[in-house]
Amino acid sequence: MAETRSEQPPAPGSPPPEPARRRRTWIWIWLTVAVVALLGVFLLRRGKGAANQQPGAGAQARVVPVGVSVAEKRDVPIWVEGLGNVTSLATVTVRARVSGQIVSIAFQEGGRVKQGELLVQLDPRPFRIALQQAEATTQRDAATLKNAERDLARYTELSNQKLIAPQQLDQQRALVDQSRATVALDQSVVNNARLNLQFASVTSPIDGIAGVRAVDVGNLVSPTDANGIVVLTQMDPIAVLFTLPQDDLPRVAEAFSKGALTVEAWDRGGVGKLGTGRLTVIDNQVNAGTATIRLKAEFPNPDLRLWPSLFVKARMQLQTREGVVVVPTPAIQRGPNGVFVYVVGPDSTVAVRSVQVDTFQGPVAIVTQGVQPGDRVVVDGQNQLRAGAKVDPRPVNPPGAPAQPPVPQAVEQRPPQPAAQPPAASPRQQRLQPQGRPGQQGGAREASAQ
Repeated sequence: MAETRSEQPPAPGSPPPEPARRRRTWIWIWLTVAVVALLGVFLLRRGKGAANQQPGAGAQARVVPVGVSVAEKRDVPIWVEGLGNVTSLATVTVRARVSGQIVSIAFQEGGRVKQGELLVQLDPRPFRIALQQAEATTQRDAATLKNAERDLARYTELSNQKLIAPQQLDQQRALVDQSRATVALDQSVVNNARLNLQFASVTSPIDGIAGVRAVDVGNLVSPTDANGIVVLTQMDPIAVLFTLPQDDLPRVAEAFSKGALTVEAWDRGGVGKLGTGRLTVIDNQVNAGTATIRLKAEFPNPDLRLWPSLFVKARMQLQTREGVVVVPTPAIQRGPNGVFVYVVGPDSTVAVRSVQVDTFQGPVAIVTQGVQPGDRVVVDGQNQLRAGAKVDPRPVNPPGAPAQPPVPQAVEQRPPQPAAQPPAASPRQQRLQPQGRPGQQGGAREASAQ
């Protein structure tokens, strides 16, 4: 009798069955093959990259395109810049000098007025009547004076004949002096009345621009009115108040002591030039809060481009440095060892040169050491450069020079050639050619041939 065995599950810790071990073995084999393949691809690509490089060549073998400009020797004006505001040289609030009623207004709001020009006319009748009264009083007292003088002449003759007492002669002399004083007083009243009549016509004290008037025809005005009649502002010439750092004060004071300094006013964006004037005043103290010095310049303003309270940028020329070496400001670089520039040599390689910069003047920098006239300095693309790097220099217009248009290259003009005609098809080809869309089939054949 055959003995039957029942399948028992593997005991814990016993080796796994044969199929499971075989699957795990194949998994590890495939993983090992994949890792080896990836490593081979990586080494192959690295080997190709190393083979493409020249033996011993590094990053410097790459040619870097850069923009270059030539160092020049020329005269450079030295400017200092500050911020400021336009202010009028004279601002007048016109008020009536006598009380009266306005009967006419002779100026236009916002219009130009001249010195002595009539602005407002007050009612002149009261002042004319007062003048007539003063003149009549003067005439009366003048007649009294003449009578007293005639009496004095008679008393003097009688006193010489000893016919009157000396005391009576003295009294007559005192009466004549009193009459003369009365006439002088009357004359001053006449002058005052005549002046009030003149004040009834309000005139402009300066040349300027009239603002918005504060009163209209028919209003009563007086010298104590707070707002006055109108505000006049002098516009030509006009002034600019601007500030500079206190460190510039010694240079400005030294240059100002030698003569007038030119000041230019530019708009807030520094794009448009508004006027050219001259420095007139350096303030007598430095602002301790801002460490700045205030200056005042006067500008002719016939076209009214400068307006009171306008924000401007002021540029003042201190001197002109003659025969200095300049390079574009972008060429100046700063590193751990100081200021330097990249100089392109005849073999199109760059060298690092330490330079000493005297001052920056807008687009150019004055260099006193390290660069000679004619040296080509890099102004664009410095972030990709190292000492000894190969470059492809492209000329850049020097600062302030107009852009040069590209020179057109000569192109050889050839007469147009007639289009090639396809050869005529033979009668057999015409019979074999399918009908319907010959052009499309030919076009497809040409496209495939290309």
